Amino acid sequence: MFHALRPRFTFLVAGLFLSLSVFTAEPAQAFTAFKQAIAEAASRDADVATFYRGNKYAPVWTGPGELDQARRKALIAALVRVEDHGLPAARYDVDRLVAQMANARTARDLGLVEVALTRAFLKYGRDVSSGMLVPSQIDDGIVREVERRDRVDMIKGFAASAEPKRFLKELAPISPEYLRLQKERLRLERLMAQGGWGPKVPSSKLEPGDNGPKVIALRNRLIAMGFMERSATATYDRALEKAVQAFQIAHGLEVDGVAGQGTIDEINKSPDARLKSVLVAMERERWIGRANQGREIIVNLTDFTAKVYDDGKLTFRTRSVVGKNQSDRRSPEFSDTMEHMIINPTWNVPRSIATKEYLPMMQRNPNAAGHLRLIDSRGRTVNRDNIDFSQYNTRNFPFDMKQAPGNRNALGLVKFMFPNKHNIYLHDTPAKNLFAREVRAYSHGCIRLHQPFEFAYTLLSKQVENPKEYFHQRLKTNRETQVDLETQIPVHIIYRTAYTEPKGPVQYRRDVYGRDAKIWAALANEGVVLRGHQG
Repeated sequence: MFHALRPRFTFLVAGLFLSLSVFTAEPAQAFTAFKQAIAEAASRDADVATFYRGNKYAPVWTGPGELDQARRKALIAALVRVEDHGLPAARYDVDRLVAQMANARTARDLGLVEVALTRAFLKYGRDVSSGMLVPSQIDDGIVREVERRDRVDMIKGFAASAEPKRFLKELAPISPEYLRLQKERLRLERLMAQGGWGPKVPSSKLEPGDNGPKVIALRNRLIAMGFMERSATATYDRALEKAVQAFQIAHGLEVDGVAGQGTIDEINKSPDARLKSVLVAMERERWIGRANQGREIIVNLTDFTAKVYDDGKLTFRTRSVVGKNQSDRRSPEFSDTMEHMIINPTWNVPRSIATKEYLPMMQRNPNAAGHLRLIDSRGRTVNRDNIDFSQYNTRNFPFDMKQAPGNRNALGLVKFMFPNKHNIYLHDTPAKNLFAREVRAYSHGCIRLHQPFEFAYTLLSKQVENPKEYFHQRLKTNRETQVDLETQIPVHIIYRTAYTEPKGPVQYRRDVYGRDAKIWAALANEGVVLRGHQG
């Protein structure tokens, strides 16, 4: 109960003692005023009101005990350091909160402080655990559904915790990825404060054998970035070529050791541009809340890869082709669960492709796309000779289109299913030439895999003794066969222009769909700023 309120007591906040002059009324009257203030202030937030009603209006923050003091201290310390998480300090207005605490003189004042601290806790808790932004409001291709912690449960859990500092720390993602991104954020901020990586490279192409001031600029930039040991060379020698290759690997570029336009453009990116990518990646990591336990599949759209992780360790990687950078083809971002694979799949042509691409072709030539069967509403194959395609459009086209299993099937010889409303899946493809390209955004939205058979073996390795033999026995039947996964696997289709690996430099990729630029704009609009400055 609040009968222990004293005429004055002390807040320990960020290492300072802030004295509060409180009421001089009788304890019972004071407690009534305190409860009334809480009820009034909490009424504007249903969750806060629910919590305090259930808690019989007892204080969480403003009591005189050591635990109350520890809670206050832990919260203010966390709010002072929100920028460590790429969150905007102005959003939480910790100075106003501390001033409100310092200026409290009555029981009513104290009740208002109590609710203000709870509201600040809940805002911070939501932001740091699952992100500030609502993904779908930023770009319609970010269809990720963010799991938000129940606010009443969050404050209840905090109130029941004997270790408030630890509770607040564990609200943020604990994934190795998040922790490494935080480390990179700090490194970049220090670099910016020191003037960055020096002058940009004033050239559109440099290659082995070149020499002169432009090569020196390239050398100095790569040394400053950590891709090359100190050197006095003015020639594009083997050491510089290896440094360029290392940079190209870390930035998803063609690894040829030649500093062409694309490579130089990336080398000339400033630390603040990279910091924006890191801060966006931190917000994105908060949206997912990955467990890093068991098996999971990660498809990074900007990296054009599909990877399998087991307990956080990379166990398989293959190149991918993703959706073309067009409004109706960009691959969406979401998470789901892989349930099965289909060997020798039939391609059921999506209606948008059938009506927008194939119907115009058949209107010009009824026999166009002859590898596809037309199926009527009763499931019968239709003879094209009896169809006048000119009478149909995107709205009234009455047929389904299918391609039988086979080597020329658009889905290749296997597809991997995590049924979802976006009709996205992973699959093989007969168009193998695209995997050799640096930028691999060509599909209608689904994810094509460079090594689909090896991907299948990896998935089957958990449930059969000889996954390769098991797979090919079913493949050689030439019949469509569904193979269920005994343990379903989380699939995360993500979009990261900055991501980390356990060893080596942070990986940076180009913003192929422009989504990260939109997220950064939204973060900046909320008050996120770049600490450090370019000299």
